[in-house]
Amino acid sequence: MIGHLRGRLAAKHPPQLLIDVGGVGYELDAPMSTFYSLPAVGAEVSLHTHLVVREDAHVLFGFGTERERSLFRELIKVSGVGPRIALGILSGVSVHDFHRCVEANDAASLTRVPGIGRKTAERLIIEMRDRLKTLLGPAFETKGALAASTSPAATPQAEAFSALVALGYKPAEVTRLLQKADASAVTTEDLIRQALRAAAS
Repeated sequence: MIGHLRGRLAAKHPPQLLIDVGGVGYELDAPMSTFYSLPAVGAEVSLHTHLVVREDAHVLFGFGTERERSLFRELIKVSGVGPRIALGILSGVSVHDFHRCVEANDAASLTRVPGIGRKTAERLIIEMRDRLKTLLGPAFETKGALAASTSPAATPQAEAFSALVALGYKPAEVTRLLQKADASAVTTEDLIRQALRAAAS
C-alpha cells in the first residue's frame, strides 16, 4: 500500500495530479478540497494517499490532510459509495460540512453531489454518524489555500469543465454552473469552487 508521497508537483489537471518522486511520476486523483491548497506546479508537495486496486487498474488517490483521507476510507465502506462518489463528496463539501450534514440529518445537501440519491444519502447519514465521532474528534483541521497556477495547455474554463464532468456532473449542467461563475474567477480552482457552490445552493 502506498500511504504517502512527497515530491515535485509536475502537473495538475483537476481532478488529476502528477507527482514526480525521484524521477518516477505518480498519477493521482484528488478531491477539489485538496486542489484548493496545492502549491504552484514545480513546487514540492506532500500528500496522504490511498490505493484502490481493481481488476482493470490500480488507482491512487491523494489528499491534503489525514482527515480527508480518513473520511474517504470510511465513505467507500458504505454500500453504494465507490471511490468516485467519495471523491465527489469531498469535492463538494468539506470534512467539517459533511460532519454537519450527518449530525443535522441533512440528506438534501448530500443529494446535490453527483451519484448520490435520497436512499444513499440517508444510508450515509446512518452509517457515518458513529464513525465520524471517532474519525474527527472534537476539533476540525483547516488548511489555507496557497497560490495555484493553471496549465498553459488549456484555458481555466476548459479545465474546470473537464474536472466537473470527471466528478460526475452532466456536461449541460456544468455549462450552466460555469455560466454562473463570477467574471473575476480567473483560475481553474476558483471556477470549480464557484460552480460547486452554485450546485449546492
